[in-house]
This record gives sequence, C-alpha cells and structure tokens, in this order.
Amino acid sequence: MSILFGQQILFKEVSIKFAEENCYGLIGANGAGKSTFLKALAGEIDINSGEIHLPKGKRIATLNQDHFAFDEYTVMQTALMGHEEIYKILMEMADLEAKTDLTDEEGMRMSEIYGEMADLNGYEAEAEAGKMLDGLGISADLYDTQMKALDGGVKVRVLLVQALFGNPDILLLDEPTNNLDLESITWLEEFLYNFANTVIVVSHDRHFLNKVCTHIADIDFKTIKTYAGNYDFWYHSSQLAMQLFKNEKKKRDDKIKDLQAFVARFSANASKARQATSRKKLIEKLTIDDMPKSSRKHPYVEFKPERSCGKNVLKVEGLSKIIDGEQILNDISFTVNGGDRIVFIGSNNNYKTVLFDILSGDLEADSGTYEWGVTIKSMYMPRDNYKFFDSNKDIIEWLRQYSLENTDDSFIRGFLGRMLFSGEDALKKVKVLSGGEKVRCMLSRTMLSGANVLILDEPTNHLDLEAITAVNDGMKKYSEVILFGSHDHELISSVTNRVIEFTPKGIIDRHMSFDEYFADATVKEKRDEMYDGHQRPVL
Repeated sequence: MSILFGQQILFKEVSIKFAEENCYGLIGANGAGKSTFLKALAGEIDINSGEIHLPKGKRIATLNQDHFAFDEYTVMQTALMGHEEIYKILMEMADLEAKTDLTDEEGMRMSEIYGEMADLNGYEAEAEAGKMLDGLGISADLYDTQMKALDGGVKVRVLLVQALFGNPDILLLDEPTNNLDLESITWLEEFLYNFANTVIVVSHDRHFLNKVCTHIADIDFKTIKTYAGNYDFWYHSSQLAMQLFKNEKKKRDDKIKDLQAFVARFSANASKARQATSRKKLIEKLTIDDMPKSSRKHPYVEFKPERSCGKNVLKVEGLSKIIDGEQILNDISFTVNGGDRIVFIGSNNNYKTVLFDILSGDLEADSGTYEWGVTIKSMYMPRDNYKFFDSNKDIIEWLRQYSLENTDDSFIRGFLGRMLFSGEDALKKVKVLSGGEKVRCMLSRTMLSGANVLILDEPTNHLDLEAITAVNDGMKKYSEVILFGSHDHELISSVTNRVIEFTPKGIIDRHMSFDEYFADATVKEKRDEMYDGHQRPVL
C-alpha cells in the first residue's frame, strides 16, 4: 500500500503482515505517519494504492480520539458501544422488554434476540465491561453518569474500555496511556500482556512499549519494517546496525582513497596502465550507496553545571497557595540536599507546576518561605512556555539572548545544529514553531545556563522517542540537583533517587528510586491512608 499526505509520500509500496497473538509497537519520528497508518488500517481514511486485507469475520477496535463523541450517553453505554453488535441487541432487547404487550412478531424477535445474546455471550456484557471499568478506577456509582459530566482523564479511561471491550480480534491504540494514573497504566500493561489477539499500539512511553510489545513496527525511509522484541531490543539492535554500516562504509571509503591515489599516480605510466585500469574497475565495485535518508533525527542534550551545589541547596517551609478558590499547596515543607534528583508526582499536574513557579520566582506564595543556598544557580524549564515565544525573533536571535558568554553566530548555529536546527531552520521565527521545536529551544536555553539546579516541568512534552531518549540521557549524566515532573516512566525510573508525592492530605517524601517507591509496602500503606478514595496520580 501507499499513502500520500498532500504532496508528501508517507509510505510507498509497503507490504507488511501483523500476526495473531502479537503486540506491535508502531514507532517513528513525529510526522512519520503513525496515526495516519492506524486510521488507514481502521478504514477511517483511504489509501492511495494497494489493499488492506482483513480476514473475514474479524473485528477491529480503536481508541476513539474524540472525547466529546459520546457526551449524551452514559458511562456503561459508551463502554458497551465497543462491540457494536452486542450494543444494538442490548438496546433492542431493552426496548422490547419495556413494552407491556408484545405483538406476535415482536415476541418472535425477542426469542431470536435471546439466542443471539447467548451466541455473543451478551448476557455477561455488562459484567465484563464493569470489570474493565473497575480495573481502570471507574466505580459502579458512575456507570449511569453521562459522559459529559466527567472530567477529561475519566473520559479517556471510559473510551479505553470501549476499545478493549468484547475481545476484538485486532486492537488499534493511539497513545493509550495519556491521562492514565499509575495504577491504570499497570492494569493496561497486564491486560495487553495477556491479550490473545493482535495489538498495534502507538506510544511515546518507552517503559510501556517494553512491557507490552512482542514486536516493533518501525516507520522510516518511507516504509515499515517489523522486528521481533520490545523497544529496547529494537533500539540497541538499530544502533548496532547503524554503527556496523558506518564502520563498513569507512573501510570501503579508505580503500577507495588508496586505489584512487594509485590511479592518479600511475594512469599516465604505460607500464602501470593495466594496473591502473584494473583499480578503476575495483573502485566501481567498492562504491556503495549511502544509507537512505532517515526521518529519524537524534538531538544531543547535555547539561553542564558551572560549579557544584555544595551542601545547602533549598529549604521550603510552610508554602501554601490558593488559585481560583482551589487550595493547590497547603503548608508544604521539605529540604533539598546536594545530589538529590527529585520527581514530584500527584493527582493534579498543577501541584508541581505551582510549586515550580513559586521556586523560580514566577509566582508568589500566599504564605510560607523558601530559601536557596548561596552557591545555587537554578534554571526553570516550565511546562507552559508560550510567553518565551511571543516574539518576531528568529531562532538564532532568540537563543543569542540566553548565551551570555558567547554570542558569535558560528557558536549559536553550531549549538542549534546539535538540537536539529540547521541551515534555514535556524532562521525560523520562534512564534511559528511547533510544540516540539519550542521544547528543543527551551532545552537549548537550559543547556546554556550553566545551572547547578535544574527545575524541569514535563521536559519531554511534544518530543518524539529520539528526543525523549536524548533528554533522558542528558538528565542521567547531569551531576547536580534536579527537581522535575514527567509523564515518562522510563525517564523517571532512570533519573530519580527521591520521590515527593502530593496527596489530598499532604506530601509523602521518600529517598528511594521510583520503582522502589511503588513496590514498598510501607509506602503503599501510607498512600492508601493519604488518598482514602481520592483520585490517584496521573503519569
């Protein structure tokens, strides 16, 4: 099959087969066509050429991206709609059962419905849907609630149940972990791990891809190739393959240079002419094409502190803040020490953002104090960065204002090149940049700061897997203090040595890794006490 987006070729003459009982992680750079490919498989868009073959009788289910499409339906109705045939029969049966008198024709139809329900296991439908809703933290008292009354995070979970319900033969999931809390992600990982049919999933969550995927389907070079194994296996294998290609190409290039030197030296020498001709032919055989241009690009992220933090980093005492009538922070106290790499989590993203805004001086607390150590130079990379880009500056001019030691064009261009802004791209006006481009600009600003405390609020938002990996590597290598929040499980797990969790009854503060935090029995007991039925953290 082939798919064009405008004049751009996304896929050209792609042939691929997805087997039963496998879970495929669909990966590729931003704009490579991952979501477009899923829509083509689901029949939501037309392909330009070729065919998509679906075995007869097989049912495809997708994760609906329109969060308002089912606002007039209840939670249970929305979940049951995942299996259209069962839902229609249930609705028809409910209408007939509501009548006091049935005609002979309606009585016969009711008998048929009972048989159809038995064939489809429809009598267990609500119980099955209820079990899934419960697994994703949606209690029975919400089943009859209309979807429009739910907040966005709960809606997403209902739509996920809709996709999973009824044991579809092929399950297509586009970013299914977005807006899910930690427990829900764990439940989904377990569900997909045990799911016996075909799954094709798009996700930027490397931890999730590693947990659920048996294969990786990689979109690159305008084609799709499948690899056995999870994301980490694919990543290391692809890096090795690339290095082997480069090594082989260097050997051939060096050999060609030697042969070319011989030809240039002896081509005019009659006694060496035959050898020179022979070497010309050998050059032609040795010359190989360069690897096709990849849509995948790898930025280089490195944070270099100008000096170490010292012993006293930050002391926070009794911080409180109310915004629009909501108590965001309530008497928050903690101390940050040298070497701390703290992730802040909570059921509301505003908790950490408001804290970070206060610590950076962008927002004033209602009460309480905070004090930075005398050796500290902090740099804040906020989640909402729009105010930094309300400008007519191009990217070079924009970054120059943050490069205090070296404002030379060649330095700025070289720095931007590492962040994938080369050539004409560096002359783009910052106000028209995409979300991912703005984040790369903010990362550049942070790298130039020389700070010994980094405050990073969701630093991987809008980035593709390659850029996320680069940020992750940069944070792991950074030698000083990091205060951050993130939705990326892999990044948190590999960077964190301390967890501070905002709960409805205060904070939980533990010096341990992220995975240890959620495995620790005493922490679990404390979390149960502090939440007591309230919404759990979203990752």
